[in-house]
Amino acid sequence: MFHTARLKLTAWYLLIIMAISLLFSVFIYRIFTLELQRRLEDIESRLELRKFGFFPPLGQTRIFIHDIEEARKRLLFILIYTNGAIFLFSSLAGYFLAGKTLGPIEEVLENQKRFIADAGHELKTPLTSLQTSIEVSLRDKRLNLENARKTLSESLEDVEKLKSLTKSLLSLVKYQHNGSNLSKEEFTLGEIVEKVSKGIKLIAKRKKIRFDIKFEDAKVNANRESIEKLISIFLDNALKYTPANGSVSLSLKKKMHFLEIKVSDTGTGIAKKYLPHIFKRFYRVDTSRSKFGLGLSIARKIIELNKGTISVKSEINKGSTFTVRLPVS
Repeated sequence: MFHTARLKLTAWYLLIIMAISLLFSVFIYRIFTLELQRRLEDIESRLELRKFGFFPPLGQTRIFIHDIEEARKRLLFILIYTNGAIFLFSSLAGYFLAGKTLGPIEEVLENQKRFIADAGHELKTPLTSLQTSIEVSLRDKRLNLENARKTLSESLEDVEKLKSLTKSLLSLVKYQHNGSNLSKEEFTLGEIVEKVSKGIKLIAKRKKIRFDIKFEDAKVNANRESIEKLISIFLDNALKYTPANGSVSLSLKKKMHFLEIKVSDTGTGIAKKYLPHIFKRFYRVDTSRSKFGLGLSIARKIIELNKGTISVKSEINKGSTFTVRLPVS
């Protein structure tokens, strides 16, 4: 599809350039021939005067008609040759520029196709599970209240998965396509940390994980909701991959013109070969887990929108450390 569009765009570029070139050539040829015609008429009038005894300077009478015709032919040849060269150069340049113009559009459409395919695949799994569970229950003639409750409970779990996936997809779309329109304000990051840490502390206590917070408060100019989402994603991931009796820490430190947010854990860690891929949509190192692999992709987009950077260090069975740097106000 894009190859055809590229050829069409090249043809339009070529048509416009050649139309301008040909009009310019006709204009030059017309001006030149009019000047030659004027000179020829001047010479003819001088020759006529010479018959009656008037002798104009000899140098002005040495141009003959065939010389003028030769000049016209040479000019025509030069213009044709020049337009041919312009045509060839414009074809190559137009094809190149068409590729440059359509390249970003093609990339966006390819990303959309991949996104739809990935989202469809992720939605299919819980939907299939939900459908199978309901169909089996409907066919079971000996279905009692206890089994019906069990089926409904399993179906509810699949519905929760679908809700979670839908929520993540909406967040990703929000930050990818409407991120530039997000309102920004100046606020202290400590407010966000205190709000997020309340829920995290309860989860950590339930999982018997030590949770530590150390921070130097500072003001940032960013979208409050997105920063809250960002910290929640990293802390949620840290708790998810840290076993009982492990630890998770969150630290904030002001350094020169940026604020460093660091989330560390003593969890399972990530192998080096997987690190370049963890921020991709729907990417999961451990495919056996029920999550959808969208959290880190959303986090990276939030960081980009707030003009920050991210780095990660990880060792298997030792844990991971995610470091985010955001510009301070």
